Amino acid sequence: MPSSQPREPTPQAARRLEFTAAEIGAIAHLYRGEVYRSTVWRTRLDSSTNWAVVTTGIALSATYSSAVASPLPMVLVGLLVTVFLLFEARRYRYFNVWRARARLLETDFYAPMIRGEDLALDSGWTELLADDYRHPRYHISYARAIGRRLRRTYGWIFAIQAIAYYGKLAIHPLPLIQLSEVWERAAIGPIPGTMVVLAGVAFHASWAVFALVTHRIEAASHKQRQNLIAMG
Repeated sequence: MPSSQPREPTPQAARRLEFTAAEIGAIAHLYRGEVYRSTVWRTRLDSSTNWAVVTTGIALSATYSSAVASPLPMVLVGLLVTVFLLFEARRYRYFNVWRARARLLETDFYAPMIRGEDLALDSGWTELLADDYRHPRYHISYARAIGRRLRRTYGWIFAIQAIAYYGKLAIHPLPLIQLSEVWERAAIGPIPGTMVVLAGVAFHASWAVFALVTHRIEAASHKQRQNLIAMG
């Protein structure tokens, strides 16, 4: 006869501290997926950068095609490249999510494995990665993304545009003799050349200040951040 007394509850199993072979295989496939997604978004970043470079090249060709050609294309392309920068910053925020996850797996999963260390489940990075999957979010703000792309790529494009524009004013239609000639050459229709030149200086100076400020914000964020460096 079976006993009618209730069975005592089974004690909860101790928490595992190591990955199983099946789990390691699953993480390997996860890493491949994150690398693929980061590669796709990296390609999209390159596309918008290529658009900015091509349009700048077209503007340069139009501006320097003849001595009497207007420098206006270099002014307009600056606005167009700004649009590309804003597009690329948005794409960079997506790319940074996949890049950060892949990098976290490289530094805290594969690197210890290669060194022959135990793959512990309680080392902190597993909770960080799991939380990022449960609650997906951008790792950096839109302003910081703009600052990163500006410092790494678009700052050089804007610098080339500025040099090309002021170089055009200096040599065409004849080499500059008096400074007052700059205002005449820079005039756009009813807009005085003084306003055009000052607007260009303010445009490029504002981007330089923006890049510097966001760089300071990045540095402060890295110092204050308590989680693993790969995320963000």
